[in-house]
Amino acid sequence: MPPALHGYLVAHGSPPDDILADLAAETAALGDAARMQIPAEQGALLTILTAALAPSRAIEIGTFTGYSSLCMARGLPPGGHLLCLDVNDEWTSVARRYWERAGVSDRVELRLGPAAEALAALPEEPTFDLAFIDADKQSYPAYFELLLPRMNTNGLIIVDNVLQSGRVLDEQEDSPNVVAVRGFNAALAADARVQVVFLPVADGLTIARKLP
Repeated sequence: MPPALHGYLVAHGSPPDDILADLAAETAALGDAARMQIPAEQGALLTILTAALAPSRAIEIGTFTGYSSLCMARGLPPGGHLLCLDVNDEWTSVARRYWERAGVSDRVELRLGPAAEALAALPEEPTFDLAFIDADKQSYPAYFELLLPRMNTNGLIIVDNVLQSGRVLDEQEDSPNVVAVRGFNAALAADARVQVVFLPVADGLTIARKLP
């Protein structure tokens, strides 16, 4: 998206509050790693979707410094619970501070360790109404397959970075992440178990609804 058009889009959406702005600024100070943080408009979309769906249980794979989890936690209904899976204690310690500051820490549970192992250890029964995947791209197919049987009917799985900065269109692009995401996108589009929509938000979001 051209910068001017992106600026217009952001200017005409609800702006982040001081807590989210402070979190974004602290994350930006991390340098190159900050590129893993979702942008403000994507955070607003996550809050809107979470609030509209009102999930009793939600799950996030890839928490980083907590922007997306904070946005999701704010949309949870009373008694709602968000399970966050990540491997990095240093970055998620930032998330913990901001969950506390925002008053949502009682709604969020963080489990550190490989996400695939944590998912496999969960009961294989419908539990979650909403899931957000934003972690290592080469594991997207594994995460999706582990999540789907644990999603309730009509539950949503949201997947980030499915455009890979547009590189999914370049058939000559053979970097592992792009190859993995390109294959994941193709498989998901043909998956009869879900209804899928691909949104050009930030670096691309896929929303898959589990069918009855």
